[in-house]
Amino acid sequence: MAESIPVTAKGQLLYTIELTEGFEALPAIMTELGYGGKQKLCIVTDSNVAALYAGEVQRTLASCFQTVLIHSFPAGEAHKNLETVQHLYEKLILNHFDRGDVLVALGGGVVGDLTGFAAATYLRGIDFIQVPTTLLSQVDSSIGGKTGVDFLRYKNMIGAFYQPKLVYMNLRVLHSLPSEQIVSGMGEIIKHGLIKDISYYQWLKRNREEILRLDAAAVEEMISVSCRIKREVVERDPNEQGERALLNFGHTVGHAIEKLSDFSMYHGQCVGIGMVAAAYISAQLKNIRPQELADVEECLREFGLATSVTGFSPEEVLRATRSDKKMAGGKVKFILLSAPGSAYIWKELTDEQILEGIRYVLR
Repeated sequence: MAESIPVTAKGQLLYTIELTEGFEALPAIMTELGYGGKQKLCIVTDSNVAALYAGEVQRTLASCFQTVLIHSFPAGEAHKNLETVQHLYEKLILNHFDRGDVLVALGGGVVGDLTGFAAATYLRGIDFIQVPTTLLSQVDSSIGGKTGVDFLRYKNMIGAFYQPKLVYMNLRVLHSLPSEQIVSGMGEIIKHGLIKDISYYQWLKRNREEILRLDAAAVEEMISVSCRIKREVVERDPNEQGERALLNFGHTVGHAIEKLSDFSMYHGQCVGIGMVAAAYISAQLKNIRPQELADVEECLREFGLATSVTGFSPEEVLRATRSDKKMAGGKVKFILLSAPGSAYIWKELTDEQILEGIRYVLR
């Protein structure tokens, strides 16, 4: 199994997304890209992934790099901050990394976002490679060049658009994930079908059992289609000036809940709840039928995703949406469904309409 998906900008190749099994092909691909020899490489990872894969990747890349270091930080969203970035800067400075050297982000979305931000800002820019190890990061955060860290309790408020030179996906690592991480990834995957491809959404529902048992063929097909959907969106709108905002379906309310939970809830779970709120508002606006809203909820539940949450008031969730980076001109930039498989950006929702959606998921 191997597949290569090109990502371009204005007709020029930016990087490829490589879907494979194992890390064995990574040195040859990096050599082909011009890396290796006396260049220094730093594998940036977290404490969970370091124990599983950092040593293997280090040994694999030692075949083409003279210097391969590992920099690990404590796992979890709580460490996706400027202090962690500062420790990485210091590691690079003490080991004399220059602009010709390279970083490898080995981990989930926290690792990828943080490493990409460090790469964008260290010496005003150093190359980096994405090696995502969670389902969510493989289908979402590793693609498109969004990098960043949280500031205080505000998610991804500091960042940059900075493209990787390669996205390398070893699908075999998914078997080491806890089931909650697989379910979390499905939140973003179902989102892709709901906003862009109704046939893909229906395929996901038909193949639920194979997907959840990580059948190799089903998982490869699913990740390939999701990567292609995101690739096409970010190619047309690399800096989120328009269409790319559609990828935030479910994220306005989802990010608010994630923040209010103090990041104790998985991102994909929060996005699933946010999608239900957005689908409810879409139904209230007569964009989708009540049975289509019910179908969205049933699909999410069948993949193990929550469709409601307790412990918060509607008003505090609404307030949290106001501090999200998706505000525009003082208004919430909300993503709604015009139909299952099609979405649009709407900035004219009233607070009461948003509160209705929030109340629906605070059941």
